[in-house]
Amino acid sequence: MVTSEQHKYTNALINETSPYLLQHAHNPVDWYPWGEEALKKAEEEDKLLLISIGYAACHWCHVMEHESFEDEEVAQMMNDNFINIKVDREERPDIDDIYMTACHLTTGRGGWPLNAIALPDGRPFFAGTYFPRKEWMGVMKQILTLKSNNYGELVKNAEVISQGIQDSDQLEVITSPVEYADEDLKKIRKRFINRIDFKEGGRYGAPKFPMPNNFEFLLKYAQKFDDEECQKAVDLTLSKMAEGGIYDQLGGGFARYSVDAYWHAPHFEKMLYDNGQLVSLYSEAYKVNKDPRYAEVIEETIEFIQRELMSEEFGFYSSLDADSEGEEGKFYVFQKSEIDSIIGDALDSKYFCEYYNVTPAGNWEHTNILRIRKSASEVAEKLGIEEKQLRESLDRSKQALFDYRSTRIRPGLDDKILTSWNALMLIGLVDAYEALGKEEYLKLALNNANFLSNSMMKSDGRLDRNYKNGSSTINGFLSDYALLIYAFHHLYEATFDEEWLTKATTLLEYTLEHFYDDEQKMFNYTSDLDPALVARKKENNDNVIPGSNSMMSRNLFRLGTLYYNTDWLEKGNQMLKNIHEDITSSSTPDFYSNWIQMFYNKIVPPYEIAIVGPNAKAIRAEMSQSYTGNALFLGGTSEGSLPLLKNKMQEGQTTIYVCQNKVCKLPVTETEKAFELMK
Repeated sequence: MVTSEQHKYTNALINETSPYLLQHAHNPVDWYPWGEEALKKAEEEDKLLLISIGYAACHWCHVMEHESFEDEEVAQMMNDNFINIKVDREERPDIDDIYMTACHLTTGRGGWPLNAIALPDGRPFFAGTYFPRKEWMGVMKQILTLKSNNYGELVKNAEVISQGIQDSDQLEVITSPVEYADEDLKKIRKRFINRIDFKEGGRYGAPKFPMPNNFEFLLKYAQKFDDEECQKAVDLTLSKMAEGGIYDQLGGGFARYSVDAYWHAPHFEKMLYDNGQLVSLYSEAYKVNKDPRYAEVIEETIEFIQRELMSEEFGFYSSLDADSEGEEGKFYVFQKSEIDSIIGDALDSKYFCEYYNVTPAGNWEHTNILRIRKSASEVAEKLGIEEKQLRESLDRSKQALFDYRSTRIRPGLDDKILTSWNALMLIGLVDAYEALGKEEYLKLALNNANFLSNSMMKSDGRLDRNYKNGSSTINGFLSDYALLIYAFHHLYEATFDEEWLTKATTLLEYTLEHFYDDEQKMFNYTSDLDPALVARKKENNDNVIPGSNSMMSRNLFRLGTLYYNTDWLEKGNQMLKNIHEDITSSSTPDFYSNWIQMFYNKIVPPYEIAIVGPNAKAIRAEMSQSYTGNALFLGGTSEGSLPLLKNKMQEGQTTIYVCQNKVCKLPVTETEKAFELMK
């Protein structure tokens, strides 16, 4: 183990648990973590705050560290003139949101690394992203000149920007009735479709991000309204992603995004939140088309998660770095000569290279990213062999290359465990269990849920955000609550074990007490127990991860429906009303994709499917392998505590009730008949 005594420099980050912060613990920059010590020091010494924000898997964060933060001259300027704070954006999304908003307000764009300079009280007057060393030195010199010559101007700018931050997420509380029109849903659908690349899948252009929630909505719409174009958008995107370099063809799992328009060259970091959501999406799509490739993707991705991102306690780590040995993607790429040597057999290597688009010159930056451009049947026909022979050969070669790759120096692991990201993976595992019927996925989901319940959740419903080495240091944010409420409820739907429903409602009640803004009728991102920042912000939009307010609206709707709780239903509906105009008028529905699923509930009320009797779990498992789209499942071997289940038990048999808005059709005993009642 390397100790601090073996390094020339050691700063206050050495006591942190975040891998990203620890990466900077031996910089010559005198970094502090965000906290009272650094803020107090800035006030006492009347120094500006220099706040640098990133995350462990961020390639350009590493570049700026190497160019600037490891440079002694740069560090001296920073140390002499600023109080320097390093923030892991994944641990502290609340701080990141404050300064990212400042960056968008001042530059019109954002990204990481994010570098902000603020008054000693934290109010920012400057923010930008990556700067090469020379530019970074110039930025600091210019700001120090302004501080000396025109400090009042900096204060004025900070006041304007801080006000902009506070105003950025304010919504009008809509008190008048809102009409949820079929025509609006059709327009939203059209806006999604107009952005689809019907040649390569995903959105037009580059880079290409998976955006799972967008395609979850399109799949739901396609199945309900028999919309072939929406279904094609989903199938094409999922197939192209599974064939592309964004998917690890040897080890499973998806990279963050592709830098091109073809899913070819990924930005190689692998994030837990992407893979959890994509397991869910492929599982739902598999229920529709039973494509065996989708099943492979689900299985291989879960194998990757278990192998590389799972702790002994069944918590899931955050990410794998893009870089290894200081080079982006080095772990994943191959020269053709290397492949020939590893596989050994000339015909096997020929087949492998043909199938995975490997060339002597390389298909990316003089090397090869494994990707599929033709189907196995097309490649087999070109090679003049049977498809079975090709697949057997590919299986041998893949194993040989995987074993060889495992001896390489691995990408860095960010081994912090985050509640909200674990919740997304938990949802994915439940969906995979339902789609494929594999009990081991449910067992893994339960192990993870028990870890989260025991290690992250307190008896009153308070959550911790992070976990590492047996301890947590950060209070949970709304995203942690919102996603875990959804995950625990979803686990109840799969198991009919009311323990998980009880935990979901405990969390929901806690968020209402500590996060709900009764004036704005939305939820704050931070708890009322947390120290104040420049602004107390709300997460109103959706992004790669569904936004916390849209998830809370859906949670209030789902649990309010099950418990007949009109207060929860009214709160969830009010939230939707507040954002209704943005949803229906936006030309970029991606930023409202999870809200749109709540909107969808107003046009297509969900089915409440109650299954009660001795075989309730078996029937639930059978029904879960078919796509049900907009449905809530409840039941068990007894009537349990939910109002809708009252008086539903019939002695000696298991019955299925298909209901909408608390009104149930006559019970049936066969799943086929239940599905007919949902048409």
